Amino acid sequence: MTFLVTGATGNVGRYLVARLAEAGHPVRALTRDPAAARLPEGVEAVAGDLTDLASVEAALEGVTGLHLLTAVGSTNQTVPNSDDIAAAAVKAGVRRVTTLWNGYKGPVEEAVEASGLEWTHLQPGEFMSNALTWAEDIRAEGVVREPFGEVAHAPTHAADIAAVGAVALTTGAHAGKAYELTGPEPLTVPDQVAAISAAIGREVRFEVLSEEQGKDRMRAMGLDDPTIDYVLGWRADPPAWTTRASDTVERVTGRPARTFAEWAREHADAFR
Repeated sequence: MTFLVTGATGNVGRYLVARLAEAGHPVRALTRDPAAARLPEGVEAVAGDLTDLASVEAALEGVTGLHLLTAVGSTNQTVPNSDDIAAAAVKAGVRRVTTLWNGYKGPVEEAVEASGLEWTHLQPGEFMSNALTWAEDIRAEGVVREPFGEVAHAPTHAADIAAVGAVALTTGAHAGKAYELTGPEPLTVPDQVAAISAAIGREVRFEVLSEEQGKDRMRAMGLDDPTIDYVLGWRADPPAWTTRASDTVERVTGRPARTFAEWAREHADAFR
């Protein structure tokens, strides 16, 4: 099979590209800037954007497996032309598709389900990589500032999300499944801060922000108010399943989900 990975340089996409390529599969990576993609040897980088249907149609030529984002850009905007993309995939001969949700089931998932393709939905809760938004403050001040830090989540390593996607795309044994993906342990923000502190060998403090202070912080990061309200709503009152550890990653992939401590050690240089 030949696989097209959209969002190929993103948190999950880059791990999925690498995993498929390492297994010897032909992989095509859809990215806005192929020259800057830094993809594994043998991976074909093609220029395109999910908001540009013609570029997606061209990238789908000869593809039999597709990993599809459901949102684009920092504002988490739903991918437009969902029905057209699904139809283009069918026309190109795609058999299997995985979707990576943006926090809720939406038009992309609905279009894929109606298309007749073998679909698997990947529905992670909190991403471990969200902690990278703390990197600048940790490097500069040794501090993490967040609202709702006492609310526990069970964050997932992006590599584990990709691993589930790779199994679904390459085996066909998970068609029609929607996998809610969480990590191996519920953690508060102070728990995550402690793991980062241990990984870098430096004390990192946690300071509680009010909700309004949290909004101001996210505005300074360039996020718009609807996105901020959505993210903080999720952080303050998350779906119950996102706060619980699950064994889904292990059941699908055959290996335990990675811990946040492992993630922190892998990304320690970002915080030093």
